Amino acid sequence: MSDKKWVQKAFGAHPGALHIELGVPQGKTIPPRLLKRAENSRNPTMRKQANLAETAKRFDHRGGNR
Repeated sequence: MSDKKWVQKAFGAHPGALHIELGVPQGKTIPPRLLKRAENSRNPTMRKQANLAETAKRFDHRGGNR
């Protein structure tokens, strides 16, 4: 059976790590140019974090239970 809490585990491991790596202050949006560069990085961890950030853009960020 697939893990239903994969999002919480993915974001909970190292919150803000991609911001730190890219030098973008926490709370600011990562510019698309930097995100694209991170997706093509030679660092596999940074690539995974950038792909997760791209995926998170499409999430519904309103919160609450629906």
